[in-house]
Amino acid sequence: MQTRPRPVKYRRKNKKRFVHKVKPVELPLRPYQVVLGLLVTEKGTHLSNRHNAYSFHVNLLATKTQIKKAIEELFNVRVEAVRTSVRHGKIRRTRQKFGQMPDWKKAVVKLHSEDKIDFM
Repeated sequence: MQTRPRPVKYRRKNKKRFVHKVKPVELPLRPYQVVLGLLVTEKGTHLSNRHNAYSFHVNLLATKTQIKKAIEELFNVRVEAVRTSVRHGKIRRTRQKFGQMPDWKKAVVKLHSEDKIDFM
C-alpha cells in the first residue's frame, strides 16, 4: 500500500548542521594561534602513555602541515603524523530556546619514539 506524500508545508528541511562552512584557504597563522589547548581525556591519556600521541584543540582553519610545524616549534619535538577531525557542536537548550555550540577541530599528534611532551 502506498501512502500519500507529505504536504510541502510539513516536509522536513534538510539538515545543514553537518555542512562544514570553513573555506579551505590557508591563512598565515602563528603557532600559538594554531594550537589552542591540550585535550586531557581518558582516551588522550591512554594514547600518550601507550602510543606517544597527544590530543590538541586546534584552530578550525589550520591544516595538518601547519599543526605539525606549530607543535614542533612550541614543544621542540619531532612529529611523525597528524590526524585531524572536525567535531560538530552539540545542540544545547536554554529554557525554551535551542542553540548550538560552535564546531571545533581536534588533532591527534604522534611523536617520534625518542621525544615526549611533559605537561606537569
